[in-house]
Amino acid sequence: MTAPTWAPAVDAAVAENISKPGALLPILHAVQHKVGYVPEESVPVIAQALNLSRAEVHGVVSFYHEFRTKPPGRHVVYMCRAEACQSMGAEALVEHAKARLGVDFHGTTADGSITLEPIYCLGNCALSPAMLVDGELHGRVTPERFNEIASGLEVSK
Repeated sequence: MTAPTWAPAVDAAVAENISKPGALLPILHAVQHKVGYVPEESVPVIAQALNLSRAEVHGVVSFYHEFRTKPPGRHVVYMCRAEACQSMGAEALVEHAKARLGVDFHGTTADGSITLEPIYCLGNCALSPAMLVDGELHGRVTPERFNEIASGLEVSK
């Protein structure tokens, strides 16, 4: 039987971080960075390495919204949820984005192109509302601008 494709990344994340104080979070961040998500099947591996229960590891994964347990879409769109963006119309923009993509936060479009995620402050308050797309910051996002950006992501398969 062959090891899962994520196994080497999990083993490396554990080896690189196990000696750190509070190693669980650094390990989980490393796994998500390397794999794109924290595979549910990796929870027992991580738990055993840290002498924790599966429930303890699962509790941390499920508590922090940044961690996902399923692969994301080809593109990840983070919508800012902080007060400055909200005061500049982010709520309406978020509702537009959800309707346009047909998903809620933490969801991925049916074609697998876009995962929509909330984020609490991108530090771009002067250019609110803001969003982060595949690491690229966008400010003063309107529903029309969102549509343009999303259309470009959907065709870049």
